[in-house]
Amino acid sequence: MRTTVGIIGGGPAGLLLARLLHRAGIDCVVLESRDRAYVERRQRAGILEQGTVDVLRECGAGGRLDREGLPHQGIELRFEGRGHRVDFPSATGGKSVMVYAQTEIVKDLIALQLEEPGAPPLLFEAEALAIEKPDSGAPVIRFRHQGREQTLSCDYVAGCDGFHGIARRAIPADRVRAFEHTYPYSWLGVLADVAPSCEELIYARHERGFALHSMRSPHVSRLYLQVPGGTDPDDWSHDRIWDELATRFALDGDWTLERGPITATSVTPMRSFVQEPMRHGRLFLAGDAAHIVPPTGAKGLNLAVSDVVTMARALIHHQETGSAELLDGYSRTCLRRVWQAERFSYFMTDTLHRRPDESPFEDRERIARLERIASSPTASAELAENYVGLPLS
Repeated sequence: MRTTVGIIGGGPAGLLLARLLHRAGIDCVVLESRDRAYVERRQRAGILEQGTVDVLRECGAGGRLDREGLPHQGIELRFEGRGHRVDFPSATGGKSVMVYAQTEIVKDLIALQLEEPGAPPLLFEAEALAIEKPDSGAPVIRFRHQGREQTLSCDYVAGCDGFHGIARRAIPADRVRAFEHTYPYSWLGVLADVAPSCEELIYARHERGFALHSMRSPHVSRLYLQVPGGTDPDDWSHDRIWDELATRFALDGDWTLERGPITATSVTPMRSFVQEPMRHGRLFLAGDAAHIVPPTGAKGLNLAVSDVVTMARALIHHQETGSAELLDGYSRTCLRRVWQAERFSYFMTDTLHRRPDESPFEDRERIARLERIASSPTASAELAENYVGLPLS
């Protein structure tokens, strides 16, 4: 097989890149190692920045998002038994975020790619085995599909296959630097068939640990509890989960956490990771293949989108002008935004969670950070600007 851009990974990053390239007349092929059903069930992020929503609309993938997505104009911070709302539009010139699950974005993009005439090939159960000669002018992807090994020759390779994929490891170790921070706690996440108890997300800092109230739809709640690293979700009964959530969300006033059937539980370790550079020859990394953020700042999916938008712009610019300037600057451009997202995600995580070894001084200092946000329009605007997303430039 032969194409211009070989895309490894059929998650939101790879699928969106294929969509952007197709609309610009650049041919590509997407290789996804899993089957379609698995990809469309994979539970991930659910908060879309303003820029992500705009990109999905512009590329023709915003129809169902606009019908079913839940616009959010702010978030609530809870601490010391009090709640404080951060209003996004007033602090950001009218920007907001959208609650729309990553699984739904994937479904929308897959449907567009498989059903639209002339759309680029999307191969499921196509396991990428190796990227050969990525630093040459003619890289090759070896992959296994339908029981036999095949090759995909291309001008460029887009590694959108996550932290454990082959793209990140195809860059020689002596050409990269890795930056990593592991947090001493995890998140116990639950999906529950119950209407959300709030209209906007609640981020709660409590002496027993952090809690987050989110949602997937008007009828499905998504909730998280800070738990020790290595926690087995089976150790938490459903009653225990609801009791702990109610304790951490409690206010000095009238507020009730609605309970319902829990349909899924999982534990997510918390870590930050960046690999530099994000390019090696004709191989470009995007999303989790290059960086990971703790989910507290809702940046993972949105960073992947900003990466592929930057990549698509560079490839389109090269096609139209013959200039490789934007391609050469891809890593540098992406990393500026990546590190700002890492900084914000670290701030949100460190401020809202309690470390196992946290001293009374550190506890009070973190409460002071939240008091500052609650009392200062400047500090509140700083949080809002980062939460709705920095410009995709």
